[in-house]
Amino acid sequence: MSDKTTTADEVASRLRSGMTLGIGGWGSRRKPMALVRALLRSDVTDLTVVSCGGPDVGMLAAAGRIRKLVAPFVTLDSIPLEPHYRAARERGAFELTEIDEAMFMWGLHAAANRLPFLPVRAGLGSDVMRVNPGLRTVTSPYDDGETFVAVPALRLDAALVHVGRADRQGNGRYLGPDPYFDDLFCEAADTAYLSCERIVDTAELTKEAAPQSLLIQRHTVTGVVEAPNGAHFTSCAPDYGRDEAFQKAYATTPWADFAARFLGGDEQAYQSAVREGEWTS
Repeated sequence: MSDKTTTADEVASRLRSGMTLGIGGWGSRRKPMALVRALLRSDVTDLTVVSCGGPDVGMLAAAGRIRKLVAPFVTLDSIPLEPHYRAARERGAFELTEIDEAMFMWGLHAAANRLPFLPVRAGLGSDVMRVNPGLRTVTSPYDDGETFVAVPALRLDAALVHVGRADRQGNGRYLGPDPYFDDLFCEAADTAYLSCERIVDTAELTKEAAPQSLLIQRHTVTGVVEAPNGAHFTSCAPDYGRDEAFQKAYATTPWADFAARFLGGDEQAYQSAVREGEWTS
């Protein structure tokens, strides 16, 4: 079996402007921030981003990298609305497709199963249909004759996700309480890049958790990046919680100032600044 280990900057170098990019995690929880920071160091732009959005979307939006966003929400959890995302949206910086969380999930399921759409009840009778006039409905061909929303597949050119542990072949294990949709992002993408807190031998993957936590499988993963603290400042349970103080500083600092201070160097420089508490001065 092949060794798929690589670096965050190498992952960014494989991405191209105009891609549809899926980003795992949920709000300000277990986001692949080391990969997002590498992407911000590249010149990749004009992206269609598919995400249960958090600071990944906020940073990419503030940097002008997003052409279109598909998301059920964009939040920092303890800060309800991501402020840099809101500022970019208010100035009309990108197109937005906002859909229900269940519709989002089944769009990923459709893509993972190489289907053009899947029928769901979510969205019926809501403003989701009004604000997304391109959505269509279908009628059951069986005796019930029920009407469903035909949620289009959220097919991805590439996906970025972060987990607690992985092996060199691309098997990934969740240690926290919720897998979110990370396995679906990998399955829905042509290429998927997995960052993790620590790379371990395959035999060790089930020592700290049940085999059912191995939801990311090597055949869906293109590259593996060992990135300790790679979800910072979002949480990566149980390894660490959300860095609330840093998140507050991020949310209240003008984007240009934040980017100049923390994103001008490489990942090592970022992590050093975090450890030394430079953001508090």
